Amino acid sequence: MAPSTTAPKAPLKSTLPPLLLGTATFNTQYVPDPHSLPYRSIVACALSLGVRGFDTSPYYGPSEILLGDALHTLFTSETNPLPREDVFIVTKAGRIAGDEFDYSPSWVRYSIYRSLQRLHTDYLDLVYMHDVEFVSPAEVLGAVQELRRLRDEEGLIRHVGISGFPVKVLAELAEMILRETGEPLDAVLSYGHFTVQNRLLSESSVLKRFKKAGVEVILNASMLGMGLLTQKGIPPNPDSKESPLVKWHPSPPDLRIACKKLGELAAAKGERLESVAIRWALEEWARVGAEAEVGVDAEPGSPLKVGATVCGVSSIPELEETVTEWNDVLEGLKKVAAAGGKADGRVYGTERQEKILKLVEDEMWPALGEWIDFAWASPGDGYVNTRRPEDKGRVPDDGVVAAHEERIKHKK
Repeated sequence: MAPSTTAPKAPLKSTLPPLLLGTATFNTQYVPDPHSLPYRSIVACALSLGVRGFDTSPYYGPSEILLGDALHTLFTSETNPLPREDVFIVTKAGRIAGDEFDYSPSWVRYSIYRSLQRLHTDYLDLVYMHDVEFVSPAEVLGAVQELRRLRDEEGLIRHVGISGFPVKVLAELAEMILRETGEPLDAVLSYGHFTVQNRLLSESSVLKRFKKAGVEVILNASMLGMGLLTQKGIPPNPDSKESPLVKWHPSPPDLRIACKKLGELAAAKGERLESVAIRWALEEWARVGAEAEVGVDAEPGSPLKVGATVCGVSSIPELEETVTEWNDVLEGLKKVAAAGGKADGRVYGTERQEKILKLVEDEMWPALGEWIDFAWASPGDGYVNTRRPEDKGRVPDDGVVAAHEERIKHKK
């Protein structure tokens, strides 16, 4: 696999898959033992189902290592090796731990070298600076410029973006980066802000700001609110042992209780809350993202544009359910396009979407009451970056940089 040595000519919206497998779930934040997950089978199954994009981060515990192992197994298969260009690999940099961030150029560079090794690849299709709201705008700017240097001078990255929680902060930073560098961001990853409970990413004023800032693609992630919108839900008691999410999930207890009621409403209609939340977010963001002109090709070379989504799963049945819903979404949108119509949020050509829209709009949104579109503060009160100033830019003496330099030497 040879590294890319020039900036890509194809726009991101024609190369980024509309559905990516997110591997934040390959992490102790979601499961007790990520190494026990059938992660190789999940990745192989994703590819067999047509999902060819994968999103990870060094912050997600062993996620990069597990995803890299699964991909390496497929890349090096003796019978049918997977070509590197057939997959789209996304990772992040800058976030080290819950309250520890290092956006210095030397740490960003080290993080990219390490990700390349872990993911068994010579280049990364897209890299975000991770959770940008936790550091200063100046730090974000410097880190983005370093990613672009790695793109332009070393050919290690093809596209550059930012990720985070508060959508208005993401918009402000996108505007600042365009203003300061004259070059817009390729992508913005927003999570938890286009769900059945929180629709703030769909505000036209926010989307217009992103578009004016030149952002090519906006991706929606965490359709289930990081586990909030599930039939099991998250226990409101912070001392509960029922779910690992209790330890870190930032949602207040009353919001967890409100979302638990949504599960009861779904069950009364013969549905699981997960299925309703996934279907609603997939189809609605497919429409909204496309209408805001921040979507991607629905299929290679297709004139149909859709908003792109990152879906996290921890089992093959979850993956299969999501892909089934996505394929039905595409079929409905194709029918509308073929008929010369426009998907307006009510007419999609599928009975299932009409059922989901009616359940969400007529029952779930009223049931949420004051909690509709609620977003917790990020960072929360009392946040302090635990990375000491004198440690920023100090990289481990673990052989990562030396190994990268050795690889480059052998390629010359």
